[in-house]
Amino acid sequence: MSILSRVGRSLAPVLFGATVFTAAPANAEVNVVTSIKPLELLVRSIATEDVQVTTLVPPGSSPHNYTIRPSQRRALENADLVFWVGPDMESFLIRLLSADEFRERTIALSGEEVDGDEHEEEQGQDHGHEHDHGEGEDPHLWVDPALALDMTRDIAKALVAHEDADQAAINRNLARFEAALTDREASIREQLAPAREIDIFAYHNALTRFAEHYELELAGVLTLNPELSPGARHVAEVQNKLREATHPCLLTEPQFNRQWWRSITEGLDVTFSTWDPLAMDIDATETGYLDFQQSIADAILQCLPEDAQH
Repeated sequence: MSILSRVGRSLAPVLFGATVFTAAPANAEVNVVTSIKPLELLVRSIATEDVQVTTLVPPGSSPHNYTIRPSQRRALENADLVFWVGPDMESFLIRLLSADEFRERTIALSGEEVDGDEHEEEQGQDHGHEHDHGEGEDPHLWVDPALALDMTRDIAKALVAHEDADQAAINRNLARFEAALTDREASIREQLAPAREIDIFAYHNALTRFAEHYELELAGVLTLNPELSPGARHVAEVQNKLREATHPCLLTEPQFNRQWWRSITEGLDVTFSTWDPLAMDIDATETGYLDFQQSIADAILQCLPEDAQH
């Protein structure tokens, strides 16, 4: 679905701040903690200069298995607002953010809240893996620009509700971001039209929502669980799909071990490209999320035969 069709209703939940509050902007800083870099990009797309952002998961790490450091615990304690996707993504935060001291200032942008004790009990009854892959909803919401826009609206509502926020400026920034994102989405959709003629394979399901939004079909996913190597049957199925594919291209991710997927594709005519769902090389500026969307499109365009790297 195009973002353009959704813009008409987009400002209603937020613009109340611009008409009710007329005081001059406050000078006090608003301290925000985000779990992962893409959420920092969404905050930066609408935040004012007095909003200070700290991101927990550093470059080279994955939210699937991250361990929080003591200094980051202190950043959480000092935060006015904490944004995370939710318990199906950043499982390392479940117990901590379920505590009373964080609950009132924490926003799960997936809309999914969970009681820490209940989730811990459920995990103890299954295979122990702390991130949902292959079952339930795909938690990589931010790669879909329409869902990312919804997340940004929720961020804006939380920011304008804070007593030290410049509410009118945040509302203006949200309107600007929506317009810019709509333009970028249309441009990317046009750029990706040739990619519908090739077979795209993904390392794991993080790319799925982006592909669905831009009407690209994923021919296969190498693993449903990025923490574990796939079983022999799944490997054989993927190899058969790669052999039968039209200009197969594998989109890999820098956070995960490359050795096993290289062994899977050895001897096959497969091209490779790399994209980063955690946007670690993207500058955290007001245009950062737009640049992130473009970086995914560029990685896919590298798969086209004239640009492909074997």
